[in-house]
Amino acid sequence: MQETYTEFYSHHLGHNVKMLTFGTKGYPLVIFPTTLGSYSEAKDRGMVETLRWFVERGFLQVFCPDSINNYSWYAKIHPKHKVERHLQYDRFLAEEFIPQIRWNTGTGRVACCGISFGGFSAANFAFRHPEMVSHLICLSGAFSIKSFLHGYYDDNVYFNNPVDFIPNANNPYLWDMKIILGTSNWDICLDNNLKFSEILRAKQIPHWLDVLGDVEHDWPLWLEMLPRYAGHIK
Repeated sequence: MQETYTEFYSHHLGHNVKMLTFGTKGYPLVIFPTTLGSYSEAKDRGMVETLRWFVERGFLQVFCPDSINNYSWYAKIHPKHKVERHLQYDRFLAEEFIPQIRWNTGTGRVACCGISFGGFSAANFAFRHPEMVSHLICLSGAFSIKSFLHGYYDDNVYFNNPVDFIPNANNPYLWDMKIILGTSNWDICLDNNLKFSEILRAKQIPHWLDVLGDVEHDWPLWLEMLPRYAGHIK
């Protein structure tokens, strides 16, 4: 399984974004790390290894970009600036990074996967830019950032908080996206997934809410989940 390390300069962020890529062809799958995880987390934790079969046969090409959560949601700055910094990351993805990989296959779209708080990163990007994202896989995902903002709220918060903006969304690509919400009976994010599934159901947006057994919110659960869902990316 070929592994490539790159540093992608972002004009929107003003610095390099570190990234690992696995494979040389196949459907592009972007994996967002957990809360304060780095670009190497999916490899270090064995998640990329669970995709070896798909990568080596050219079905998937896996991209693991760094996050900036430590400079945005988890930074000790005013909540307004947290959201503004996240918007810079969103523009990096939408205008600089994703356009370079979205035509690796004929669909012009990519698959996004997020782990825990990375589920928010994946879901927020996918729902803001559904014309770029064909598949969304959330592993024990979270779908709200209000707990980071201490009551602060403005339009930027609204449009980066899927539980708020999805009820009013009308982009037709949302109904074409393949959405998987993976959780478990012992998952601390179970309630988040059940409630978000209800939001999608109310909009009649097709999705698969997959509640696994009595497994806690941790890597053993996520390592079981991803290869279970990877075969749906095509």
